[in-house]
Amino acid sequence: MTSRHTIASLLTALALTAPLGANANEEGGIADNLARQTHSQSPAYAGQPEDVIRLDNGITLDGRDVESPDGYTSGFRLIAGYSPFRLPQLDLGAEFSYQESDEVPTRLEDQSLLVNTVTLGGSLVAGVRMGNVGIYAKSGMVSWEGDAVIPRGDIDETGTTRVQGFGARLQFPSFTSRLELEEYEAPNMAHLNLLTASINIPF
Repeated sequence: MTSRHTIASLLTALALTAPLGANANEEGGIADNLARQTHSQSPAYAGQPEDVIRLDNGITLDGRDVESPDGYTSGFRLIAGYSPFRLPQLDLGAEFSYQESDEVPTRLEDQSLLVNTVTLGGSLVAGVRMGNVGIYAKSGMVSWEGDAVIPRGDIDETGTTRVQGFGARLQFPSFTSRLELEEYEAPNMAHLNLLTASINIPF
């Protein structure tokens, strides 16, 4: 599983290498707009607010580890997004995800198998913030490759499928609560369907 330290290092590297926008004064007050973005105004799709990195050009980066409750799947997600200057409560972004699953019981062409899978995916994300409440939705495509624990040469173990999801976040200075549902269209990727709920109380 990718550690939080690895995700933090990845985000820091992206922040240092990403091209910065023009000078804030030349852009007519971008710096002032960013200054108004407080802790309670992180993007609707963001994980924990303290994990969000803001670049000078208005882009935000958010990364998080992924681990399924059954222990089969681990990986990470990285979201790069921004809020349009004239619509500061609207959040738009693009998500990249990587997941590995070990010895997952599944069915391929009506045969029961244990399969190791690797998935790479990308999604477009859109959310809106209304006070302390944020809601968002995402839709994209995932490419997957499977490796049966007991090889079956007559079974195709690669493919692509659509992924979609939605979530909601309730955020106050004292705590953040999130609920997210993610669903994969291909039946043999059903082990990646995930409903997550979390509460974060900063100390």
